[in-house]
Amino acid sequence: MPTETREKTEAQRADFEVTILPHLDGVFRLTMWLARDRAEAEDVVQETFSQAWQSYHRFQAGTNARAWLLTIMRHVRANRNRARRRTPLDLDTEDQLADVPAVEQTPQHLTADEVLGALSELPPGYQEVVLLCDVEDLSYREISSVMDIPIGTVMSRLHRARRLLRVALVPYAAAQGIGRRRAAADDTRASSHRGTLDEMR
Repeated sequence: MPTETREKTEAQRADFEVTILPHLDGVFRLTMWLARDRAEAEDVVQETFSQAWQSYHRFQAGTNARAWLLTIMRHVRANRNRARRRTPLDLDTEDQLADVPAVEQTPQHLTADEVLGALSELPPGYQEVVLLCDVEDLSYREISSVMDIPIGTVMSRLHRARRLLRVALVPYAAAQGIGRRRAAADDTRASSHRGTLDEMR
């Protein structure tokens, strides 16, 4: 290998280690969550970083390296799933939310494990958009690029996912008596208001 080429490769490898490798744990965490299988997640991440290195010359410096990696990871998973002849879930139908009751707001004071437990009950595509937005902190535009869907679809899917998540969290809140405590607090405030009104009469 010519000296100039070798030096360029070494410089590129050093840049790769600084720019890309710090995201290894985050990519593995998300892959593990989506795959629910450690061996599968390890294989996907290994292939993801292998492809990232092979195509690193196409990475645009200054852009979001994590979003770029997650895009590769998603393609790797899609190819592996396609090889297993899995049919992707269609998430773009309104029928899926037809029977979902409305919940005004997400129950508060729940633990991270309870939130993740409720999240695991959502369809995979809904889980993914919530994780990319609320855990990985990607912008709508970056999520659009990672998932290869229009920004409008990202927004509508995220809205549906959060609605489903609120519904899924209700049993966790009820088990802790959060709803009852809130109702009791509301009753206390109402009694206080009634007392104040009586004093004003």
